[in-house]
Amino acid sequence: MQRRLQRARIADVAREAGVSKTAVSFAFNTPDRLAASTASHIRAVADELGYRPHPVARMLTQRRTMTIGVLTPQSLAVVFANPSFARFGEGIAEVAEAAGYELHFISPRSGSLAAAVARATVDGVIALGLTGDHPELGQIRASGLPLVLVDGDHDAGGASVQVDDAGGARAAAKHVLDLGHREVLVVAIERPEASLGGQQGAVITNRLAGYRAAFEARGLDLGPESIVSARASIADGKRAFREAWASGRRPTAVLAMSDAIAMGVVEAARELGRRVPADLSVVGFDDVDIAEIADPPLTTVHQPIREKGREAARLLLEGLAGEPRRGEHARQVRLATRLVVRSSTARVATARATPPRRV
Repeated sequence: MQRRLQRARIADVAREAGVSKTAVSFAFNTPDRLAASTASHIRAVADELGYRPHPVARMLTQRRTMTIGVLTPQSLAVVFANPSFARFGEGIAEVAEAAGYELHFISPRSGSLAAAVARATVDGVIALGLTGDHPELGQIRASGLPLVLVDGDHDAGGASVQVDDAGGARAAAKHVLDLGHREVLVVAIERPEASLGGQQGAVITNRLAGYRAAFEARGLDLGPESIVSARASIADGKRAFREAWASGRRPTAVLAMSDAIAMGVVEAARELGRRVPADLSVVGFDDVDIAEIADPPLTTVHQPIREKGREAARLLLEGLAGEPRRGEHARQVRLATRLVVRSSTARVATARATPPRRV
């Protein structure tokens, strides 16, 4: 055997192994087309020479990248600031890795989601938080790639995974109203810019609808003046509450559209001299791991985030395998939510026991 080449090529392996270049390709890409002993011999020669198939060439041969794209309308810095995304990604990865797939995150490139989609080399896409008619989803469909929508509008033409956002939000609002709160501030998730997929985001729209339904059932109105926005992060939740307080709002309860926002509200409230829940009740949404060990433990709406990721990956793998549709209901998964009451909420009589501190 000759010494290891600096840059071994497929022709070098073929020559040393005494086989054709096609056989070398088969040994790495479709070894079942060769006798086991032949494939093993070729790989041993390749290892001795330091040969590795070029990833792009191998991808073209197999017509598969073995990569799943996870498409988000916001920058990864914003997305990863939300603790719920890590759990969602964990669910996708668990199923994808078991099937031999890697993950590739697709986010706006220089402010353009279309540019990012155009450059992504993946076998299929899980799109998070985009409406079914969004242009970038049209790009993906036109390319023929399997697509699964998560937390988007109902899409009759393809697979989707959603949770009962409206039902969960309604339960959260009903909880604070049952505790006697009427001065309620909603901290909604900030909508992405329209160019990045922020039409009327289904999650935000559905959660607002759920909050409003609970108020309307009591003959109350949840007007625009009771709603502020924040990115789904602790820092921005803190900012949003401080700005609302500075503008003169004095809520006794806050309904936050994410646990990260809720925790930021709790932190800001403390800095403003408000006690949670004695002076301010706070309800989150998601039930991330740290919600239970927060100070105080956070009342929140539980959604099965990890399972949402698993279901999305399962549906996409069905599409990649070319499995026939089992019916629209089977391909459009809807997951339940539930209210988890902990220590961050209390009756309004307690919340009014001490006057607000001036800041």
